[in-house]
Amino acid sequence: MRRLWQQWNFLKLSELSVAVANALPILKEQVDFVTKGNRGDGVVELIDKIIADDVSDLDKQLQRHKILLGTQADGAEVHIKPYGSSILLAGTSGGGKSTLATAVLERIAEQNYQFCIIDLEGDYENFEAGVILGDSGRAPRIAEVIDLLEQPNQNVVVNLLGIALQDRPAFFAELLPVLLELRSRTGRPHWIVVDEAHHLIPVSWNPASLTLPQQLKGMMLITVHPDQVASAGLSLVDTILTVGKTPEKNIKAFCETIGHCPPQLTPQTLEPGEALAWFSAEDSEPFRFQITPGHTERRRHVRKYAEGQLGEDKSFYFRGPEAKLNLRAQNLILFTQIAEGVDDDTWLFHLQRGDYSRWLREAIKDESLAKEIAEIEKSEHKSANESRNAIKAAIEERYTLPA
Repeated sequence: MRRLWQQWNFLKLSELSVAVANALPILKEQVDFVTKGNRGDGVVELIDKIIADDVSDLDKQLQRHKILLGTQADGAEVHIKPYGSSILLAGTSGGGKSTLATAVLERIAEQNYQFCIIDLEGDYENFEAGVILGDSGRAPRIAEVIDLLEQPNQNVVVNLLGIALQDRPAFFAELLPVLLELRSRTGRPHWIVVDEAHHLIPVSWNPASLTLPQQLKGMMLITVHPDQVASAGLSLVDTILTVGKTPEKNIKAFCETIGHCPPQLTPQTLEPGEALAWFSAEDSEPFRFQITPGHTERRRHVRKYAEGQLGEDKSFYFRGPEAKLNLRAQNLILFTQIAEGVDDDTWLFHLQRGDYSRWLREAIKDESLAKEIAEIEKSEHKSANESRNAIKAAIEERYTLPA
């Protein structure tokens, strides 16, 4: 029994778990692939697959390591493989690149894959999933980057703020071969993330084609300007994720840079939190999906709406039935505080109109909370105080408010 338990745990830890045909049925039920042959014949079968195509024909059977990106309109989940692909993440500033990038990196770390982020502008200074090396007053050293990455469970963010802007591409050109040498020895880091890739791998950078190998997987290039990234960098990409305004133009720019025929795309208008995905190596069309944010983004979201300062057009205004009031709530804390102080007529006026759920849906962008509040608004048996307490409790359950 102990030996069986050890085998079971070994299989769970394996990237691809395999059992030969004559293995115990309980083990064969747990593995990703069962060979046709028994004993040594099954082992030879597996070796032949590794030599032939690195068992890539089994990719579709490997579901347990997939990295979640989000969901399509029909509820289908969108994933990427945790290995064997390279990503271009492009889009306008404020379009959601950081939301998607940090969510992907968090899930990569949760699956115990290692990453190294090349952070041009200090955008990942507060990213808890990795150790930050370098800051505005101190340049990172390549030796310390490698020392940390030698530890399998350690992720690294290489902050380049301490290096002059014009010298950063040269630093990256020196760092990348060292990272690839480490990967050739250890298989790690599994992902190399290049933020602001148009600066570090620019079109004008002649050594790009010499520094970047023709086949390199496990790369994520993040940029506002895909047309300004060297073709040697974009040629590595097989997955394009684009956010913000006119996402179809990013796909077109990618295709034109590498000389690829782009898919036919009409102008797209993405909703907040949406992205457009195209798996260019597959015979499929680009499609939209809703980004599933990670923990870092959720914490930022909570702080923004619980404590931040929403604009005038996003704030809630308690005005009452005769519009005698004009009490502005710029965030959820102020909303709950003002709600406790307004008179019952004002509170019930907005409650009966569905104003609270409408605000939460349209300004706070919290659909699930809005639905819960809408049910409270529809209840005919709750008094003003009861509905106040119920709505405040629902908000506090999702957003940490001060006592």
